[in-house]
Amino acid sequence: MPPNMITLTGFTFLLISALLGYIYSPRLDTAPPRWVHLAHGLLLFLYQTFDAVDGKQARRTNSSSPLGELFDHGCDALACAFEALAFGSSIMCGRYTFFFWVIAAVPFYLATWEHFFTNTLILPVINGPTEGLMLIYVCHFFTFLTGAEWWAQDFRKSIPFLSWIPFVPEIPVYGVVMIFMTLFAVIPTIASNIGNVQKVVASKKGNMLSALAMLLPFNALLAGVGIWAYLSPSDIMKNYPHLLVVGTGFAFGFLVGRMILAHLCDEPKGLKTGMCMSLVFLPFAIANALTAKLNEGLPLVDEPLVLLLYCAYTVGLYLHFATSVIHEIKNALGIYCFRITRKEAYRKSHIIFGHWLFNLFLIHTLINATSDFFFFSF
Repeated sequence: MPPNMITLTGFTFLLISALLGYIYSPRLDTAPPRWVHLAHGLLLFLYQTFDAVDGKQARRTNSSSPLGELFDHGCDALACAFEALAFGSSIMCGRYTFFFWVIAAVPFYLATWEHFFTNTLILPVINGPTEGLMLIYVCHFFTFLTGAEWWAQDFRKSIPFLSWIPFVPEIPVYGVVMIFMTLFAVIPTIASNIGNVQKVVASKKGNMLSALAMLLPFNALLAGVGIWAYLSPSDIMKNYPHLLVVGTGFAFGFLVGRMILAHLCDEPKGLKTGMCMSLVFLPFAIANALTAKLNEGLPLVDEPLVLLLYCAYTVGLYLHFATSVIHEIKNALGIYCFRITRKEAYRKSHIIFGHWLFNLFLIHTLINATSDFFFFSF
């Protein structure tokens, strides 16, 4: 199977997982059937397996290319959103599903940014693609045994040996998990990424402010969505978590894809204005929510419609970017996206045929030389 087809198949498992979460828990605050959690865990395990195999398949078939790197990381960027939705349905975290997506997206974006400057994808000993995903599907399997309600109740009730902790307000278990992940995973990763980039920039006598400017579009995306959710008259983060996470996830995928493309094309370091295309819709959405604050809760445009248009815009922007880049790269390199290229196979067959003819020529020459030797000897 072609490497990119393996990547796409693995990504499809996460689409199915997120769809199950939407069907059985539309607002991610009710418990789906137990078998859904088991399905989430199995589908995530399959995604992780396929994501690990695609690179090995590319090396085995000698079909590694910049297109494969872009396709693989592009799917991984979108996977942050779809797995956050599946995880949200397992732990019944409702509006806080968006923050779990942020916890996944921030290290991913910073790692991509770091790779842009260091040309090395530096992963810590305990990292998201391996141990992180393993912990998540273990949580899915655990929820299959205990039920989603375990995550939504106060942590002192779910974990009795912590009931002695004083002066702490009632916090659900998923809230403790979110705080723990932020303090001990996200913040140290951010510090490490910035430190590694600073070393490279300093060694090349570059401008660190120019490097940090590349983070502005992502920060603007998070800030814009946060302001919109705060002003929202219909509480989009609570009532429409799937649309909000999917729309923002595709905007994030565009930012990641644009940065990877800049790295592959060796573009100059600094802010890429083209990345801001993913932010174009947010001012309109914020202004529409603001009018509701000034007009007794009535926005100019129905907010669920605005959120649906936001999703349509970001999905369309991402698909236009992805299809355009795939078309340009495959034409430039003479390869295909979803099959081991016939051009490559054709070239290899000619090389093999050429070697066969050369060997045949050598054998023929050797036989003739041997025959002439015996003829003249006698």
